[in-house]
Amino acid sequence: MLEPPCGAWFGAFVPHSKDDLAEKVRGYERRIGRKLDIVYTYHDMSLDRGERLEGQLITPEEQRVAGEGHLLLLSWESKWWGGTQAQQPTWKQIADGDLDESVIDVQAARVKEFGEKVFLSFDLEMDTRTPANGTPEDYVRAHRHIHDRFRELGVTNVVWTWITTGYLEHADLIRRMYPGDDYVDWVAYNQYNYYRCHKADWLSFAETQRATHAWIRENISDDKPLMLSEFGTADDPSRPGRQAEWYARVPAVLKGLTGVKAALQWNYRDPGPHCDLAIAGDASWASLREAVSDPYLNQPFG
Repeated sequence: MLEPPCGAWFGAFVPHSKDDLAEKVRGYERRIGRKLDIVYTYHDMSLDRGERLEGQLITPEEQRVAGEGHLLLLSWESKWWGGTQAQQPTWKQIADGDLDESVIDVQAARVKEFGEKVFLSFDLEMDTRTPANGTPEDYVRAHRHIHDRFRELGVTNVVWTWITTGYLEHADLIRRMYPGDDYVDWVAYNQYNYYRCHKADWLSFAETQRATHAWIRENISDDKPLMLSEFGTADDPSRPGRQAEWYARVPAVLKGLTGVKAALQWNYRDPGPHCDLAIAGDASWASLREAVSDPYLNQPFG
């Protein structure tokens, strides 16, 4: 199992274009004064045998980043970005093996050839993708099929990472969509302080994490390593320094979240007004820099 011996790894989603991932990661690292442990990227299921970069699970830029001492978290979505509705694969098609030759086997070979351990997630936040992609049962079958297909093809370097929203309003749905302990290595969830983005109250880091963490431990797994696969906060223009204060409290809260072995900051914006979740200014960068210097978040790849 790939996990730190103690404490937690720190990672991030860093906005980038197709050929500057390594450069953008280095720029982010200069701002926080340390290397990222995990770099998070996203991919679709292009049906053209991976000729588009979106369809390549391990791009040349990702290989470069891995070669510079980072782990990769690859989020693989059952979408063809830019494709027509008819080209969007469904969970049932995946589970039935319809994409094995054109997509699944091709990407399995890429990952196997890469050789290094990678975190791989299939359809993150699956609890927001039904019924459009299929039923919860279809998702479970699709996830298990991809897992089993990789195993049959001799791919042994994948750390299977199951990423839900963690929204407890979806609790029953999330429970139904868990593929089972034999098919998941890490359990992950995405919780934010959206604030004005979703017309919500301001939530501290603790308020965004503790309830979901407790529910996951009680209802999904009490022993799998956990990942905060996306965390972050909006800014509050009416209270300068509020975002910086939010990040300053991250290490102390993390230490109380049993089993959380990795935390990835989301340094980007979501669609919609007031939905910029990126680091807003020098004070917030300084706060994050101090937070991620904590020894708890500086662990070897042991």
